[in-house]
Amino acid sequence: MVIIKKNIIIGIILLLFIFMSETFAKYEKTFFDLNIKSIDGKLIELSEYQNKVILLVNVASNCGFTKQYSDLQKLWDKYKNNGLIVLGIPSNQFGGQEPGTNEEIKKFCEVNFNINFPMTDKVDVKGENAHEIYIWAKKNFGNSAVPKWNFHKILINKNGKVHDTYSSLTNPNSKKIVNQIEKILNIK
Repeated sequence: MVIIKKNIIIGIILLLFIFMSETFAKYEKTFFDLNIKSIDGKLIELSEYQNKVILLVNVASNCGFTKQYSDLQKLWDKYKNNGLIVLGIPSNQFGGQEPGTNEEIKKFCEVNFNINFPMTDKVDVKGENAHEIYIWAKKNFGNSAVPKWNFHKILINKNGKVHDTYSSLTNPNSKKIVNQIEKILNIK
């Protein structure tokens, strides 16, 4: 009987460590300590977004998930005044589906989806040449922060720490994402 109780306690402790991995992450830097170039080539100091909630999305113009641009824009329109920043990060690492220049990407997004949320320079989001944002996210949140395909999402809280990640299959306006955004923004 004592052995069973001991195993149950050990199991509970292990589960706590698994489900609370973010709590135990040792952030040497937060998201707000980093920077990236905008799609227009200007430096975005992410400290500009201090105390905001960030939905970071690696995007591509020729992907089957490209229709999510419309959903990202809707999310941005609905919550930007409450403190949400949608940040699109073009990448050509998945199926060569973002071959264009920054100018071509920007024009495509504006003409086809009326995008006006912030977009960045086209960068690598995985591997040795990944942008520092993605290296930071992986270091602090683990492999779930590494995109497996276009339109992977990383939700960053007001403290500049990764709150959660979502696969390409998860729509930006899904209850799963919206509920977490509203929770962090303290919207009822």
